[in-house]
Amino acid sequence: MNQELPIYYLYPANLYAPQEHYLINTLLGSCVAICMYDPIAKIGGMNHFMLPLWNGEGLASPKYGNIAIEKLLENILKNGAKKHNVIAKVFGGGEVIESQHHYFNIGLRNIEVAHKMLKELNIPINGESTGGKLGRKIQFDTFTGSVKMKYINKQQM
Repeated sequence: MNQELPIYYLYPANLYAPQEHYLINTLLGSCVAICMYDPIAKIGGMNHFMLPLWNGEGLASPKYGNIAIEKLLENILKNGAKKHNVIAKVFGGGEVIESQHHYFNIGLRNIEVAHKMLKELNIPINGESTGGKLGRKIQFDTFTGSVKMKYINKQQM
């Protein structure tokens, strides 16, 4: 009998790194999601962050890229992944809200923090779809590491 895989919907400002085989779904606009995966241990997880950097005030939430990336890595390592095997896929950071002020470009800043932190952690990026004017719907398979992605417009978000 073919069992359906469990699906987890990942909301913004969260991460999910299950020990079991899951499909993780999320919708992205200017937010960024990073899928981390160990292809040897077949362990993975995903984060979904809204803002690039935590300023040190209040709660160190996975709403911020620098916190979400560290916490996701920490969680998949707890589940048995080995850091030297971990690879990443990066999605989102679209400019879905038009702005005259480039310093508000949250999507681009989210992409930049993802690249910078993954480089500092020595985690290679082996898949990416970032930037542009459209949102994205993604589904990550935590056992195979595969990601299905579909572009979506503002009305579908």
